[in-house]
Amino acid sequence: MDPDRTELIMKVEGMTCDGCVQSVRRAIQRLDPEAEVAVDLEHGRIAATTRAQSLDIAQALDKAGYAATAMTG
Repeated sequence: MDPDRTELIMKVEGMTCDGCVQSVRRAIQRLDPEAEVAVDLEHGRIAATTRAQSLDIAQALDKAGYAATAMTG
């Protein structure tokens, strides 16, 4: 793994459908186009391997309409 990339796990509230999943992925990939994002819609969590910081991701998701809090990172 790239040493500049970290794995973040975040709780994301407000995701209800596949459209939400795509919106969340897009918001993160705007910060880091090479980010790998796995979304667990059922449990309201994401796992991202990214160069972006968890605070930046939380702010981007907030702008997209989702409340996100870091569980790791």
